[in-house]
Amino acid sequence: MRYAGGVTDLRAPEPAAAVVASASDALRAAGLRVTEPRLAVYDALRGLPHASADAVHAAVAERMPRASIQSVYNALGDFTDAGIVRRIEPAGHAMLFELRIGDNHHHIVCTSCGAVQDVDCAVGHAPCLHPSDAHGFTLSSAEVTYWGLCPSCAAAAA
Repeated sequence: MRYAGGVTDLRAPEPAAAVVASASDALRAAGLRVTEPRLAVYDALRGLPHASADAVHAAVAERMPRASIQSVYNALGDFTDAGIVRRIEPAGHAMLFELRIGDNHHHIVCTSCGAVQDVDCAVGHAPCLHPSDAHGFTLSSAEVTYWGLCPSCAAAAA
């Protein structure tokens, strides 16, 4: 399924009961109140890796037609602040959100169509990259974005 913002759902959906139970548990564990709009946003993110707020809103609207884009932004902000969602901000592209947190991974972004894929860190444990001089900082993470053409765009350009 393709959603607004150019995000394509490539993962098989999980059973609804398992998603809701998991979403409820995740929200409670993060200290967030469990509400139907938050459950709908979390459920949408489970099926949409690297989703824009517009794509999440489109998915939520299928379940809750009266849901506003503002309620989606509020939930995404709450989830990000609580640490259960990661915000990705590839330069020149819409802000994206993902549920894959707590591991050491980076992203590959297509310079033509904007497709985003996860890529595991190629070198060691977090923070993954060690600068030549940390200037006294204690490093906790590193964000790396690889840029290039996805297979479809590369084939079209050939």
